[in-house]
Amino acid sequence: MRATWRGLPAKQHEAGWEPGLVVPGSDGSPLLTDHYFPRTQGDFPTLLVRSPYGRGLPWSPQYGLLFAEQGFHVLLQSCRGTGGSGGVFDLWRNEAADGLATVSWLREQPWFNGTLGTVGPSYLGYVQEALASDPPPELKAIVVQVGLHDPYALLYADGALRLENTLAVAVGMQYQHQGMAPFLRATLRLRRRLRHVTTEQPLRGAYVSALGDEPPWLEEVLTHPDAEDAYWHGASLVQSRESRESRESRESAERLRVPTALITGWYEALADQTLEQHGRLRQAGCETTLLVGPWTHTSALQRGWPQVFAESLAWLRAHLCADPSGLRPTAVRVHVGGDTSWRDLDHWPPVTAATPWYPLTGGHLTHHAPTDSAPVAALRYDPADPTPSLGGPTLSGTAGPRDNRALEARDDVLTFTGPPLTEPLDILGPVSARLAISTDTGYADVFTRLCDVDPQGRSVNLCDGFRRLRTAEGASSAQITVPMSSTAHRFPAGHRIRWQISGGAHPRYTRNPGTGESPLDATTWMPVHLTLHADSALVLPTGSEPT
Repeated sequence: MRATWRGLPAKQHEAGWEPGLVVPGSDGSPLLTDHYFPRTQGDFPTLLVRSPYGRGLPWSPQYGLLFAEQGFHVLLQSCRGTGGSGGVFDLWRNEAADGLATVSWLREQPWFNGTLGTVGPSYLGYVQEALASDPPPELKAIVVQVGLHDPYALLYADGALRLENTLAVAVGMQYQHQGMAPFLRATLRLRRRLRHVTTEQPLRGAYVSALGDEPPWLEEVLTHPDAEDAYWHGASLVQSRESRESRESRESAERLRVPTALITGWYEALADQTLEQHGRLRQAGCETTLLVGPWTHTSALQRGWPQVFAESLAWLRAHLCADPSGLRPTAVRVHVGGDTSWRDLDHWPPVTAATPWYPLTGGHLTHHAPTDSAPVAALRYDPADPTPSLGGPTLSGTAGPRDNRALEARDDVLTFTGPPLTEPLDILGPVSARLAISTDTGYADVFTRLCDVDPQGRSVNLCDGFRRLRTAEGASSAQITVPMSSTAHRFPAGHRIRWQISGGAHPRYTRNPGTGESPLDATTWMPVHLTLHADSALVLPTGSEPT
């Protein structure tokens, strides 16, 4: 492990291991738990790590051994219905209650000194937030690494199924807790069959052959695409801005005192959720810190692990061991692409100017506002030959920055490119697109992306966004705003800004059949023509006017 990850801190203690402890869940279901501990006399704080992915690799070395060597008791527990634990796994519904039941069991252990923290990535982040929603008094700090806060937003975007993410989640939840060999076999099977099953007509049910077995919760997820459906009530641990004022008055004051470290990556599938959660906690007065690296969901725990571990360890030592010496001086640290540097900030997002760039005929991009709303370009999206997805913030192994030139050469992809920059341009904060768009059917999706084009013509994606068009009955045009996530990037001098627009990104999102039917059940496809008008704009968070 230390040969793989250079820069890990030297161990301070030898680690011991008590496997297979049985902890009663909230309804008495046996939750299998492994206990890692320092083989040293003395009091040490405890870390609770609850996982639906098993207790073997990579969790045992990365969380059990590493943190025990640094002076923590670590409880690595399999969520109910996984890894040998009793009960039935049901996504988010039991995590808060089972976490509290585990804390009750902890209070009876002679080695527990009354100080508790939590740490972990992905769904292991969700279970931390669930426990912190009504925290026990022992909980002093949490560290959510590339973590989940809102299951709906992981699986849906504006009502459209995030198809590739959903299949990846299904494989992970169904197989990873069974061990690395079954999980790898299932992952390879999905990879081999992905193209075939995602182009089946109808889509519903076709994915079962790629999964090997359908998780019990999957059909329920697929039949509830509306975020306001009662099925999703209580799932999100991120309060929306619209409902915050009415709900904060009912929120436990204790929740706001649990110091929370958040770690994500610019190409991380859950980055938007993490940034939203950081803003919410900061506004509520909770002590919080944010680290954003150049990572995907998996690379943060691979090549980014030394930095992720150091950040996590510093936060836990500061709040569980009264040792703040490892904390950085600012609340936010972000990696800036383009010059591959790190920047320390007092808050996120920083104060910037919202600078619009406008499309012109001929594929040009300018920051001079148009004088009319004339059409500037059009594309034909054919769901029978859907525009493919490429890179970006997904859970797949192809996530991240990619050369977009082959994608941009397709007839169903529009690009608008600015002139070479005469000096570097920094983009720090949320990116968005204002689209004035018309269609010939009224049924369409829009995928929009920001790219950096170097002097050799290589176009690399930075961030993107997706919206489903909902035009009024009888209307064919719409004015919409598409959030395109956030980024921190420097466009060097000589590089160009590119705005990419298409009618979808498959299989990242289900393809729109163009008929108004459900994408899961449609058996016929209708191509749609989309026309972009001049009063559209790509809005970038910059510090000054571009030159």
